[in-house]
Amino acid sequence: MMGEALRVAGVLESLGAIAQYVKAAAATAHLEPAQAYNLRLAVDEIVTNIITHGYQEAGLTGEILIWDTCTPESLIIHLEDYGQAYNPHQWQGEVTPELCQQPLEQRPLGGLGVYLAMRSVDQFRYARLGDRNHTEFVIFRNSTP
Repeated sequence: MMGEALRVAGVLESLGAIAQYVKAAAATAHLEPAQAYNLRLAVDEIVTNIITHGYQEAGLTGEILIWDTCTPESLIIHLEDYGQAYNPHQWQGEVTPELCQQPLEQRPLGGLGVYLAMRSVDQFRYARLGDRNHTEFVIFRNSTP
């Protein structure tokens, strides 16, 4: 079953509406509280990157489209944007326990949020479809990543 889509401007002020959308989808899918939290964290991190890197830093403006697909097995949150292409699977950095223990001001910039997002869900998918980025966050219902 597909939920109603939400279309928002690709600006940081849209983060609240997106968070509410994900929260409602998680509630409808009866996710466990930890699953819902992890999903919101992952989506928020990637949307922030889309807005900051895919639109603002690239000198672009655009929208973000979000919708969900709920099946008996999973909840999938879909994001589409027209920002600069960026494949999160190509990040070359390495996240180690030592890196996570460093004070924020000593950590290298970039990548940690993507790593966190990918680790927060059961499956993380990305594809460049023509001029759009398509990202999917999959949570298996009644499971914990």
